[in-house]
Amino acid sequence: MSGSRYATILLPLLFWVVACLTVQGARAQAPAGAEGRPGFVRDGRLVVCTNPTLPPMTFIDGTSDSDLAGVDIDVARWLGRYWHVPVSFVTMDFIGLFPSLEAGRCGMVISGVLRQPARELRFDAVPYQQTGLVVVARAGTPRVGAMEALSGKVLAVQSGTSYAARIAQDNAALAASHLAPIIIQQYPTEDQVVQQVLIGRAFAFVSQDVELYFRQKQLHGKVSVIFQPSYPEYRDFAIYIRKDSQDRTALDGAVRALHDSGQFQPILQRWQITPSAAASVQGGAAAGGFNWRTFGAALVSPAYLRGAAITLAMAVLSHFSAILLAIPMALKLNGRDGLTKTAIRCYVGLFRAAPTLLQLLFVWNALPQFFPIFREGWFTPFLAAWISLSINEAAYQVEINRAALQAIDPGQALAGDALGMSRLQVYRHVIFPQALRIALPPTINEFISLIKTTSLASVISLQELLATTQINVARSFEFTEYYAAALIYYLLIVFFFLWVQKRIERRFAWADRLKASQHAAA
Repeated sequence: MSGSRYATILLPLLFWVVACLTVQGARAQAPAGAEGRPGFVRDGRLVVCTNPTLPPMTFIDGTSDSDLAGVDIDVARWLGRYWHVPVSFVTMDFIGLFPSLEAGRCGMVISGVLRQPARELRFDAVPYQQTGLVVVARAGTPRVGAMEALSGKVLAVQSGTSYAARIAQDNAALAASHLAPIIIQQYPTEDQVVQQVLIGRAFAFVSQDVELYFRQKQLHGKVSVIFQPSYPEYRDFAIYIRKDSQDRTALDGAVRALHDSGQFQPILQRWQITPSAAASVQGGAAAGGFNWRTFGAALVSPAYLRGAAITLAMAVLSHFSAILLAIPMALKLNGRDGLTKTAIRCYVGLFRAAPTLLQLLFVWNALPQFFPIFREGWFTPFLAAWISLSINEAAYQVEINRAALQAIDPGQALAGDALGMSRLQVYRHVIFPQALRIALPPTINEFISLIKTTSLASVISLQELLATTQINVARSFEFTEYYAAALIYYLLIVFFFLWVQKRIERRFAWADRLKASQHAAA
């Protein structure tokens, strides 16, 4: 066979092989299409649960709750592009992340959560970033060589994390060595944990090294690492999904593609997650005192105004609904015994005995497991909080209304009957005005208490006033300034309604029987 004949046969074959390899390589680098999407991408959308108070992993870098930023946010958005779907985020307290994932409220959790064997019993975890546990104290504190050196000292940790359980294991070892245990203090957010060390209430706190790199810049070198334990279960941040082998394989492939494509390293550099970044800010200048500029900006910021408006709207709507529910129940409680009266008593006892926070979490996280319709988008945190607070407040309002109605002399109703008034007219013109005068002070007090109770809704991601404050504190770490701004808002709201209470009481002074009798005698 001549050389030209070989060339005629081999060249097309060579082109075919090269073309096949090129296409195969391109498929390996190309994002997955609709056929490669995991099952937790529902309705063409990836919904992600995250706690936006863990910088630099996930936090709000601005004045609006839509300004989510951080490593986890970048990774989630990259996954959305990889699967060709839009990404939406559901923000909430850390303790609500896994109940929300289990309830199907989101497809995945990515929020600086460590890969832990105990969590993998219920969920699938795909690691995406290495990390390390660190014990941090105020700058100038001598380093220690082991956890035993913390015997008898106070350690602050974030509640809902696995840190407390890990330290409990250390305490068991300390007890075996006849040493005093480490005293654990738990706080709801990471920024509150750090605050305990800064104000001297705790000796140290436990965190991850990547968070410290970011906070060093915020804290101007006020803290430093005094010990870095080598716990293997604290070495990886992971993305959590519900148990599904195919979904786990799809997610694992996507995370591998993120690393192989070289697009993960720029994310880490963007958020300064490198040891060199931490070293560069060590020993920075200490921050000054109270920052009046931050305080003033917070007072007039749209985020605070919006948070205050949500707080006020939630309190007014919940209390109004509670009164509507409570009045017929109070009338029934003052009537004859029966099955309905017994049911109302059970309702009042149940909702007064159970903590309000538990009721709120039950409605938001547990209800979707019994009724999947509550996983849909229409069931918002605002609606869930409204239902929870209305039901809870109605249980208290029933007792107030029942006592007020009982305080009215039965002769008043008899007098109305004697005048030929209908039962509805008796209640409208005789009983209710007098009962309102009696019920008004405790009702206003309950409403003021409810204004403050609305802050519990922050655990289910409602961006009310306190949640807005916590987000800003986590972002900037100027907690005194932001707490002071929130205090001003709460004081203004409460003092306004106290003024309204005085005006209404003066308006209904004519219904006071004692004063009416005195006026008649005069």
